[in-house]
Formats: sequence, structure tokens, C-alpha cells
Amino acid sequence: MTLSKRGDYVVRSGLSLARAYPVGESRKIREVVAEMGVPRTFASQILAELVQADLATSRAGKNGGYRLSRPPDTIRVLDLVEAGEGPLRPERCALGDGPCRWQAICPLHETWRAATEALRAVLAAATLADLADRDRSLELGLLPVPSDSPRQTNVETALDDWVQIEEGLDAVSRALGGQRLVGSALDGAYREGESLRARLHPQWPTWTAESVAVALGSATLAAPEERSITLAWEVITVDAVPSHGEVHLRLRPLDQTRTELGIQGWLRAPATPAGLAGSSAQTDRIVQAVVRAFLRQVAGAIEGQARQEGSRPGAPPSGGAV
Repeated sequence: MTLSKRGDYVVRSGLSLARAYPVGESRKIREVVAEMGVPRTFASQILAELVQADLATSRAGKNGGYRLSRPPDTIRVLDLVEAGEGPLRPERCALGDGPCRWQAICPLHETWRAATEALRAVLAAATLADLADRDRSLELGLLPVPSDSPRQTNVETALDDWVQIEEGLDAVSRALGGQRLVGSALDGAYREGESLRARLHPQWPTWTAESVAVALGSATLAAPEERSITLAWEVITVDAVPSHGEVHLRLRPLDQTRTELGIQGWLRAPATPAGLAGSSAQTDRIVQAVVRAFLRQVAGAIEGQARQEGSRPGAPPSGGAV
């Protein structure tokens, strides 16, 4: 038994709001996307469903965002699941049409009703606070992986790389505010990773992206004259396998015309079925190739855009201080 995609994203979004609740913070859409891997294209709709179910409130403005409407220990997991899935009650006979003697009730009815009521009772007994506590324990590595876990093998690789861009800090910072540039660079980077994957492990699922969802934070000061931008993404491959990344893009000026772009964080590779698992070193090699390709494509796009703008009549010199 699993949740639908909608139910999955509702529970993830609820967890994000629960993690922020103790300190009185609201969550921006981009923060929910970055923390829980909810695709940007669905996040606003999913959070609106939490509001509609009276589980969350929303406020517009610079200091606004989404917040739980009441403490997470008073929100049942059942409430959260039904906000995404609808009422967990049979809406049709489990066996459908059958012999004439089944016109009013089928022989599975009582058993199916008991199973449904048992599921509702279990979900009603657990709270969102329980889920949030488990999530924190998982984050700290305090919970063992259960033997019956159905998850496939996911390899998470730490990222730490950098590239030099022949443009000033302000120009690079402005260019990185565009989701289209970043999304295009990720798409191209995963395609390069696919080329290496095909050589190393032809039997592994492909890395080529079918869709890319990107969440970019605003540039913040990381140090004097340095800037940091949070970036999260979810890539769904053509084999319908997800890959996630959460990083900080760090911008450091080398001089007025050159900027160092660094990337630190992690990337979770597309899941590989247990029977096809290979060397983690080979997965790391593909991941590093993807990251290097991403940085190279971002640098190339920004420099190309600057050259194009600089060629227009009356354009200011490229790379100068703004």
C-alpha cells in the first residue's frame, strides 16, 4: 500500500511545516521544495490543499509563507493523508459487479470494511509530531533501516567543486537568479552523466532527464563580498526514477571581471535496483562528472549571455562593477 504522488507531497509538505513550527517560522514555497524535494510545479497547489484542509495558514508578503494552523502533536496523520488522498473509505464494492446474489453486498465487504477501519485507526493514533520526530532521528542517523524497507538503493554523494567565470560578481549573481538557466544546465549535466553511465554500467537506469524541477533561493551574504544561493532540484529520468540535489552555490569575486562559483552539498543519484547495484566509487564518478558539467555549463551560459549583451549597440562594457 502506498500513497499517490499527491498524498506523498502533502505529507512531505506537512513535515516541512512541522519542522519549522517549534521556532515559530513560516515556510516559503522554495524552502519546502528545497527541504522535502516537492517539485516546484506542484508545491503551491499542495500547500494550498493543506490550507483548504485547515491544517495550515498562509500569509503573503516578505515575511509571509505557510505555517501549521495548530501544533503538530494535535494533527493526526489521518488528517494529513486524507488532505491529499481524500476520505479513506471505500467508495465502491471491492469486488465490483458479480452474480445476482451480490447486488446488495459482496462476500468481501465485511473483511474490506474491517481492514479500512483498522488502517484509519492506526493513522488516527499517530500525529504529525511523531513523523517529525522520526524525521529528525533519520537526519541524525539514529534510526536503523528496517529489514522490510521497500526502498531501492540510493547513493548520496557529497559535492564540493568550483569553476571560474569570466564575469563580475554582480553579473553572475543576477544570471543565477534565473531558473531557466539553472534548469537547462542541470538537464545538460545529467545528459553528460548518462554518457558516462552507459559506458560504466549499461544495465543501470538511465540518467537522462525527462523533467527538471528547480528551487532557487535569493542570494545572501556568506562573508564580506561573498554570496551564497541555495539550490534544490528534482530530476525525473526517462525511466521515471527520481534524483535529488541540495546545494549552496557560493560566489566569490576574484577581481572586477572574474568570479569563482563553488558548489557544496549533496546529490542523490537515481535509485538502482538492489540486484543491479555496482560500485559506489563508480556512482561517485558519475556524480562528480554531472557536477563538473553543471558548473561548466553555467559558466558557459553566463559568459555567452554577457558576450551577447556586450555586442548590442550602447551596451556597457562586460564585467564592470555595477
